[in-house]
Amino acid sequence: MDDALQLEYQLQLHYPVVCVVGPTASGKSELAQQLAECMDGEIISADSMQIYCGMDIGTGKVLPDEMRVPHHGLNIVDPGAPFSAALFQAYARDCFKEIDSRGARCILCGGTGFYIRAAIDDYQFPAGEQVDNPIRDRYMALLKESGAQSLWQKLYELDPESAKAVHPNNSRRVIRALELYEEGESYAYQRAHLSSISQFVPAILLGLDIDPIVLRNRIDKRVDEMLKSGLIEEVKTLLEKGFRSGITAPQAIGYKEIVAVLDGDISLDEAIVQIKTATHRYAKRQRSWFRHDKRIQWIKADEGVTDKVLQSALEIANGGMSR
Repeated sequence: MDDALQLEYQLQLHYPVVCVVGPTASGKSELAQQLAECMDGEIISADSMQIYCGMDIGTGKVLPDEMRVPHHGLNIVDPGAPFSAALFQAYARDCFKEIDSRGARCILCGGTGFYIRAAIDDYQFPAGEQVDNPIRDRYMALLKESGAQSLWQKLYELDPESAKAVHPNNSRRVIRALELYEEGESYAYQRAHLSSISQFVPAILLGLDIDPIVLRNRIDKRVDEMLKSGLIEEVKTLLEKGFRSGITAPQAIGYKEIVAVLDGDISLDEAIVQIKTATHRYAKRQRSWFRHDKRIQWIKADEGVTDKVLQSALEIANGGMSR
């Protein structure tokens, strides 16, 4: 890499990080594995739910017997433990340095857009996001007492623009937005100005572009497969281990609905419809988030991760080789 170019980045790597992004069920995990096999790479998962131990089936996690290359970022914490984009940022950058020191390529793969940005861009998290504070404790108590919807409604009353930018079920982010409001800042403003943040590490971003109807069908099929693979049993096991005590994990799509089934609040058929609908909406939000990042080079992948898709991805990724 040219010396002048290196000066632009605060974390120097021998090779640019290859980011594989896109909506859920687009084939990111498979493409990342194929890229890693071709490029001597290791994968860092950038998925805010796959970090949790025991949440395997419902998050579409690559399981140990499916891994063909080293994976990082899976099963980092228990579902009841706190985690954030700030913690992921530190974790991912440590992975970058370790993987790069081995002469391997870093492949950052996931659909949590903010995790991707936090890892590769010079995003400065407020100190309060990384440690406990009284404001957070107060809103966590409100969450446990009144539920996620009431917490989001509180944010909407105080800061409607920020509330519109956060999904009501993302309680951790709702709490963060409330913290920022009380500190005289705005979550919506911070998010709107992400595009002006410079890159922290050299990175190449490629995305899988799927026709909405094709993606919708893939999502529906995946949900059906999750139920057949034992999602209900997985949720039962998590509940036995205190799953409800978490802030973010219990609100995950697929898990929240199955908990409601086990509690007798809804039928399984109703849960399946809700899971599919929520996942369709989530995929739409993911597409919208990634479309705002003009660095992403998109690859059409309606037919899955074909040889043509892999070849296109390799051409993009190898365009950033530095040695």
